Amino acid sequence: MSAPSPPPGDPALFVDRTLETMSREDLVEYQWQRLAPMLGRILEGNAFYGRKWAGTVRHARGIRGWDEFRRLPFTTKAELARDQAEHPPFGTNLTYPLERYVRFHQTSGTTGRPMRWLDTAESWDWWIRCWTFVYRAAGVGAGDRIFFAFSFGPFVGFWAGFDAARRVGALAIPGGGLDSRLRVRMLVETQPTVLVCTPSYALRLAEVARAGDVDPAALGIRVTIHAGEPGASIPATRRRIEAAWGARCIDHTGLTEVGATGFTCAAGQVHLTESEFIAEVLDPERGTVSPDGEGELVLTNLGREGSPVVRYRTGDRVRLSVERCPCGRTFARMVGGILGRADDMLVVRGMNVFPSTIEDVVRRFACVDEFRIEVRRRAEMADLRVVVEVDDARHGPEVVARTLADLREQLRLACGIRIDAHAVTAGTLPRFELKARRVVHIE
Repeated sequence: MSAPSPPPGDPALFVDRTLETMSREDLVEYQWQRLAPMLGRILEGNAFYGRKWAGTVRHARGIRGWDEFRRLPFTTKAELARDQAEHPPFGTNLTYPLERYVRFHQTSGTTGRPMRWLDTAESWDWWIRCWTFVYRAAGVGAGDRIFFAFSFGPFVGFWAGFDAARRVGALAIPGGGLDSRLRVRMLVETQPTVLVCTPSYALRLAEVARAGDVDPAALGIRVTIHAGEPGASIPATRRRIEAAWGARCIDHTGLTEVGATGFTCAAGQVHLTESEFIAEVLDPERGTVSPDGEGELVLTNLGREGSPVVRYRTGDRVRLSVERCPCGRTFARMVGGILGRADDMLVVRGMNVFPSTIEDVVRRFACVDEFRIEVRRRAEMADLRVVVEVDDARHGPEVVARTLADLREQLRLACGIRIDAHAVTAGTLPRFELKARRVVHIE
């Protein structure tokens, strides 16, 4: 049973209630007032965008309205990575002299070589502000103790969340440099009220706690906050996390290149922080704005001009709604959170299959502790097999056989194709602290 959510509309759940509930017209005007001067400074000092926009911006006064803004070319991760490779070590997406930068982080490197990212003091302070929206919407503030089950290496991860704990008056407890058993011990000894980690690691930490005769649901944690994977917005995964910890499960969206972009409100909706980001939704097949709000999310940040991204193709697939939320906010909602990533999508026998869809099915089975998606290519076609970890000694062979049969059928219904399922013994599959890598390509 998860902890009860605070009532929607509670003033304590807002960073700035006026800003977060203003009309769409006023919000768009507010965005432009922040965007226009930032674009001018980028044009003046940023070599990357100076080259990129040379054939688009043709007058000294810069970009003078939304129509001209939407004629700017999209920015992609590939071209940012190429810029860093050609201009090491930090690339040319720097608006100010190098001496102005005070923070270094990098991407996780799950899809290639990590990209390095620098922030000025002002840009980092803005990122911390973005995290306050996450905390306030979750009801986290003074008196809370936040445990960060995170390595605190160069990956940006939860660094800004750690710094933002002070901004909301909470006690930050670092869990870096510890294995899972020591983290469980720290949870017991420090009695935090909030857990911050990836969704996969929340389940792993609960597993380790139970193995050590510690009930994670009895530790007093009332909120868990997750990022790095779509799991906290996948219904079955969210329910499993909430059941394990006896806490409300919060999804936080973000990217190293972009910032902390969204949060879960008291009504359970995942909002984009539109006071800090301009959102567009692209039809990836046509390369035009999606008419129904579903497609690839494109973002421009409004406070990170030291290393900005303008019209950045995130690769995240979303369904965006701008209807006012029951919580009172007018910030756009990502219905269902991040639905999947373009670079995660698997094409199997002509069908598009997202790993998040498979996870939602697998997590419905309480006897399954962990899983892996195996992609095999046979005669120029991809084939999928889902490997699930089940404790045969605890559940017995009949339960395992019934689980596999039910799993195959539910995967067929959810994905539209037949997907094989295979069971392995407990402890066979790897566990993950940061981003899980459950999709394995087998040649």
